[in-house]
Amino acid sequence: MTTKSQDQFVEIEDVKLCYRLDGDPKHPPVLLIMGLNSQLIHWPQQLVDKLKEEHFVIRFDNRDSGLTRWRTGEPPADGYRLVDMADDAIQLLDHLGIDSAHIVGASMGGMIAQRLAINYPARARSLCSIMSTTGNVWVGYAQPGVIDELIKQPPSDPEGAIRHIVALYDLIGSDTYAAEEAAYRRTLAEAAYNRSLDSNGAPAHPGGGARQVGAILLAGDRTKELNGLTLPTLVIHGDEDALIHISGGKATRKEIPGAQWLGDPEKGIVGMGHDLPQPVLGAIADGIIGHLNTASETGWRPIEGTKGQAARTNAATP
Repeated sequence: MTTKSQDQFVEIEDVKLCYRLDGDPKHPPVLLIMGLNSQLIHWPQQLVDKLKEEHFVIRFDNRDSGLTRWRTGEPPADGYRLVDMADDAIQLLDHLGIDSAHIVGASMGGMIAQRLAINYPARARSLCSIMSTTGNVWVGYAQPGVIDELIKQPPSDPEGAIRHIVALYDLIGSDTYAAEEAAYRRTLAEAAYNRSLDSNGAPAHPGGGARQVGAILLAGDRTKELNGLTLPTLVIHGDEDALIHISGGKATRKEIPGAQWLGDPEKGIVGMGHDLPQPVLGAIADGIIGHLNTASETGWRPIEGTKGQAARTNAATP
């Protein structure tokens, strides 16, 4: 039975989380985690449709994004951490009765995915880290001024807010494919804006972008912990990324034992910025699916009697 994609909700601690399911629940589950100031709709439908042919696709709005609601009262001054966001993802899997899933994260979602794999190794069948980084401040840095633009308060009128979102997409997205992506960026900006309003038509997440940036800055360097991961990993990054320099992706590949890299050895996905542009989406989808299939064929299970570890077993070995 194929699940029809629609917004669903679950309350987990102080989060009312919005999620969507695509594909057959009998297929291997894939959890998609999106990034800073982004929503589940920022996963291109073309990619979701390709994945759901052989996988059960789960995606959700992070706290402080889209239709997910985090705290109905005044948020605490210290905000939250990436580990809290990883816990949100785990609680969603718990709600769905899924013991483990392939984990795919983009941007901040890649950082959350890394933290999930580190903290909950038995829950992650494989890892795919897209346009992300290790937390080491010397790699994966943003171009000057980019972060300031991301956390800037948008205009209060709808058209001004939508244009502001489009301008951000243009700032960090692919330059090579900017003209081809223009109409899609506008459509996506309109959809993202409309999904970020409360019942009164006001922004539902004031200060949310700044809190998410705070979670990233407070996360620290994951390098040593990434060294200890033992799950199949694919790293994807583009050579035009203005938000997270490709050095962040290269460091991720270097630090996770056996991690694979998609695209050119030095440039990664040529022409890809901090986005998933349509012209290269087919290659990205094929790379992810190949990675998922290889991980499934290899066979993974948690080591019995241990905590915080996982082991690979060859499915062909008795």
